[in-house]
Amino acid sequence: MKAVVCTTYGSPRVEEIEKPAPNDDEVLVRVRASSVNPADWHTMTGTPYIARLTFGLRRPKEERLGTDFAGTVEAVGKDVTQFRPGDDVFGGRSGAFAEYVCVREDRAVVPKPANVTFEQVAAVPIAAITALQGLRDKGRIRPGHRVLINGASGGVGTFAVQIAKDFGAEVTAVCSTRNVETARSLGADHVVDYTQEDFTRSDRRYDLILDIAGNRPWSKTKRVLEPGATLVMVGGPKTNRMLGPLGRVLRMSLASLRGSRRAVFFIAKLNKADMVALQELLEAGKVTSVIDRRYELDEIADAFRYVAEGHAQGKIVLAV
Repeated sequence: MKAVVCTTYGSPRVEEIEKPAPNDDEVLVRVRASSVNPADWHTMTGTPYIARLTFGLRRPKEERLGTDFAGTVEAVGKDVTQFRPGDDVFGGRSGAFAEYVCVREDRAVVPKPANVTFEQVAAVPIAAITALQGLRDKGRIRPGHRVLINGASGGVGTFAVQIAKDFGAEVTAVCSTRNVETARSLGADHVVDYTQEDFTRSDRRYDLILDIAGNRPWSKTKRVLEPGATLVMVGGPKTNRMLGPLGRVLRMSLASLRGSRRAVFFIAKLNKADMVALQELLEAGKVTSVIDRRYELDEIADAFRYVAEGHAQGKIVLAV
């Protein structure tokens, strides 16, 4: 089968490798589509360099790239009870930039809703789970909360706007001029065009900020946070190749200790329960994927170059 491999940092390529066979508790999925996340770019480049303590110091420990997948079950292990051949599914696991993946049935794999395409649902797992866990678990979102999404036009941001609205929040989306109408179409109550206005100078105050862009210091951000409010940091600029966003995260977290407003950072974790929650939102039409560009599997280098630019409107999808 074809799969994207990376044996040297910064050099992804498509190779023919052995097709996997499912273990007793696994399903074998014929992948139809995947999507490229910033996390995949960091794994491929081995940046920030401090992450190589986990990724591998001189070369990647994990040579297979990709996490998000959507496809059709081709075979199941003898102990599998939840799926059968022919089922359309989506989920997340390492090595998803490939024609086939094996995944345990109790992990992050669930049936694909019939009302969405493989490409649409392949865009969901990492980005939407990050938005869900950031808002619900770290931000403790509640109905009526005033929520600001800084970086509302990217993969996580487009899902965050929709998920926050489903929680009953009043949502302000921060994005560039070309993305204003998209943010409104996703349900944002207010849209701030950051090329025209600095949200930290606004008279509005927020109960929760989901910060994906990571482009404002704590001294300015705390001005628009209500007492007891939370800033959830998801990402940040790629400018520091040694520490990435970690330096900013540490500074923000330490600065927030001096008052009632708090700043927290987290990394999303794929799990079946949250995949089911997203499946239900998709099926009900409460969440939809915004897809910017589509690439073929053998165009993976081009896809990564576009991710590195940091201007994607929604998600970047791979057809497999």
